[in-house]
Amino acid sequence: MKQAIPKAGPEETELKLALPGADPATLLARLKRVPVLARRKSTTLHLHNIYFDTPELVLRQQRIALRLRRVGDEAKPQWLQTLKTAGRADSALSQRGEWETPVPDAHLSLKALRKTPWADMDGDGTIFRALSPVFETNFERTVWLVRRRDASVVEVALDIGQVRAGERTAPLCELELELKAGSAQTLFEVAQQIATSMALLPSAISKAERGYALAQNTLATARRAAPPALPSKLSVAATAQRVLCEMFSQFTSNLNTLLISDDPEVVHQARVGWRRFKSARRLFAPALVREATPDWQALHALLSCLGKLRDLDVAMNETLPPLADVYIAADPRRAEIWQQMMLGLAQAVHLQRKAVRYALQDPDVGACLLATTQWLDDLTASGAGAESRADASLQRWTQQRVLRLHEQVKLARNNAGTPEQLHRVRILAKRMRYNLESLEDLLPRKRSQRWRAQAIQLQSKLGDSRDALQAITLLVELGTDRALTEFLRGHALGQKA
Repeated sequence: MKQAIPKAGPEETELKLALPGADPATLLARLKRVPVLARRKSTTLHLHNIYFDTPELVLRQQRIALRLRRVGDEAKPQWLQTLKTAGRADSALSQRGEWETPVPDAHLSLKALRKTPWADMDGDGTIFRALSPVFETNFERTVWLVRRRDASVVEVALDIGQVRAGERTAPLCELELELKAGSAQTLFEVAQQIATSMALLPSAISKAERGYALAQNTLATARRAAPPALPSKLSVAATAQRVLCEMFSQFTSNLNTLLISDDPEVVHQARVGWRRFKSARRLFAPALVREATPDWQALHALLSCLGKLRDLDVAMNETLPPLADVYIAADPRRAEIWQQMMLGLAQAVHLQRKAVRYALQDPDVGACLLATTQWLDDLTASGAGAESRADASLQRWTQQRVLRLHEQVKLARNNAGTPEQLHRVRILAKRMRYNLESLEDLLPRKRSQRWRAQAIQLQSKLGDSRDALQAITLLVELGTDRALTEFLRGHALGQKA
């Protein structure tokens, strides 16, 4: 099979935003009161979309979407066939090829694809003949056109409806800001104006990706790290952009998933994403313009809530269960005390998850995440990071920065004696691991693998002790039976010794 369709020809630039905590029934009325939209006329359309792929999901593998869209009601439908090629998969701001053609009815037209790059992938029509519907989207779209004095134009679209894949359905409620004229900066300006009135979350998942995830029952699954390819010809700035974008997307993707999922792994991966982002930001700091760095103060409450939820999850699901039989020892009274403790923990987890979701509804959080998305998009705007001006010393620069971090880990480990110093060693070991994993393409393989194994071992060794002591602290806060907490404290001290 040939390579994926290259991005060329017509291009769509849009910013996709989730709406945490929004009530679809009142959302439209709220948006109409937002100052940037209040005096602008809106239009509403009913859109029905059918997405196609082969049984092997060839199009998804190559990050291509092919759909038929019905505009209007069933009595007088207008059908459009749209081909979309891969955009950047790690940002709410996407730029991708788009070819839209009117077709007579609800059947795909190979003829309509002839003036697109489809032939580069499917010259003999084999893939086209294997296409069939995979999922559908049905939604009401309300559209505003925002025209600026500088002649830039942004289409703001509110989509409310559902995605259907076989018997599975999922709600759809999101904002799309599409650039019709002007620069991408205008998209962020309009988004920030909306963010002053309601909570927004940058979202890197398209409707096509949402449909595929629903079809495969992975919509509520945590997003794990997926370090990008890093050719040595990239400049330091371009490398920083690729690495930081992937990490930030892991963070925001899991924040979005937290709105619909109770899976503890989603919380864990959200925190991993943020820690990876912080670690890489420190590593690349000398190559970044310090004055342009966003202020992340608005995220502190959310990150604190996430941290406490993770501690509760670890205590309930990892630290305490292996100790149940040792404590109970076939004693019915102890079994009752243990059960009460676990019920109290479960209730605390439930309340803390609600606190996290409430924190996501703070407009300041969305505004901060939007500012970060824009900062990442602007990292190479000056051209310093363009591949055509590649930095020949990228590998040397990266290796020197990682070597410096490795020396910090060794020094901290050799001097650690207090709990605070040991905790710092663990933090540095995590930073070392995250950077080694993300920059693997640019580092000597054997040394990188050895240092990574050492960092994981150090992180795990110090983490077990920390988790046990943290679980005791949480249980004391919850008013757990004192004899039980003293038992756990003794076990933790024995483990530490």
